[in-house]
Amino acid sequence: MTWIDRALLFSPLDYAAVLLLFAAWLGIGWRIENPSSQKPSVSLMMDDFRKVWMREMVTRQPRVFDAQVISAMRQGSTFFASTIMIAIGGGLALLGNTERLAGVAEDLAIGRAPAMVWEVKILIILLFLSNAFLKFVWSHRLFGYCAILMAAVPNDPDHPQAYARAAQAGDICITAARSFNRALRATYFALASIAWILGPMALILSSAVTFGVLYRREFASHSRTVMMTAPPNTES
Repeated sequence: MTWIDRALLFSPLDYAAVLLLFAAWLGIGWRIENPSSQKPSVSLMMDDFRKVWMREMVTRQPRVFDAQVISAMRQGSTFFASTIMIAIGGGLALLGNTERLAGVAEDLAIGRAPAMVWEVKILIILLFLSNAFLKFVWSHRLFGYCAILMAAVPNDPDHPQAYARAAQAGDICITAARSFNRALRATYFALASIAWILGPMALILSSAVTFGVLYRREFASHSRTVMMTAPPNTES
């Protein structure tokens, strides 16, 4: 079978649906990381809070709370990386049983298609999962770097390098969180790409819903409203 024959196994609507899937993934990621100054995203606002956290850490004694927070972040990235590895293993197992998958799909009245069609659909899912896994692993390592930098911050706030090193730790923490958020978005769209098994229209719908959910959480959620609200002045 030539490449042209393989390409003809998919309809124009299939190609349009896949393009929409990737456009939604890249588009929402760019919008979240590059929002307008009038409407910042939750992720961008959290970057500012991370910088404030590191500045406050300089004068906090002891720093047990800070160590616990960064440890929880590392555990979160570890958990998701392990879960993604299991999902990738399941996807690879499906690649070796596409004939059986095609039979199940036919029994469920999803449609009849050659095994290669199912392989491509599974590979799209694995592509997103692999992207998420690599970013979770990198975020885990960066959170580790951040913990070391935090430990290197002098205990004396009057030390000339105290706030400079705290700023370095804040920048590394922001980079780690950005990688973690990108991994989460890739995971969301991996789940959305599963809908392609039901057909291109299902993939279009799932891509739009995933885009809408991410947009709402970053730009129209209650948590964003809380972060945007300045705390009351309680000073006497």
